[in-house]
Amino acid sequence: MDQSNELMPRAADPAVSTLALLGPPPLARGEDVGSYDELLARIVNTLHPSDSLEEVWIRDIVDLVWEAFRFRRAKANTLTRQIERETRYALKSEYSDADEMVRAWAAGEENAEADVNEALAEVGSSMDTVMVEAMSERMGELERLDRMLVSAEARRSAALRELDHHRGPLARKLRRAIAEVEEVAGGQPALAADAPPIAALVAQG
Repeated sequence: MDQSNELMPRAADPAVSTLALLGPPPLARGEDVGSYDELLARIVNTLHPSDSLEEVWIRDIVDLVWEAFRFRRAKANTLTRQIERETRYALKSEYSDADEMVRAWAAGEENAEADVNEALAEVGSSMDTVMVEAMSERMGELERLDRMLVSAEARRSAALRELDHHRGPLARKLRRAIAEVEEVAGGQPALAADAPPIAALVAQG
């Protein structure tokens, strides 16, 4: 049996029609619709919302979990791009092929990391130094993303508190289950293939 089908809300589930009325998922172009749908399905199948209020809260929680993943990814990408720039700048005065070296390193090509680290040492620098310079250069952007992440997590906590009042024990288990999913996913929006279903995590709670 296709396990992916087991994760999706049943067509007859009233939550499906209500969630559809809330509009399409708030995804940017290029984001993984399948990962969002899987996250939504896991949470719907865990809670089996019993009324429209619960359906709205669940959708809000899923959107805010996804938004937090997005901000974490944006922080990582912002820092990564600046590290590439700083590495290129550090090497270009001594290495005519600095651009090619950095492109290979960014692409994860074999031996490229060792080559870049060796080249940085030759010019009196290191990846730690480059990291500090990159963080300093993008500190303002990173701080703004941190504030946006904190805001998303605070709004998610507020939605969970509303659900706590409505369905106390199950909402508290869901809170723990979301934390487990975030840990397994490593802060990335795509759920790991071997991540246990939220329902199983709730049962363990």
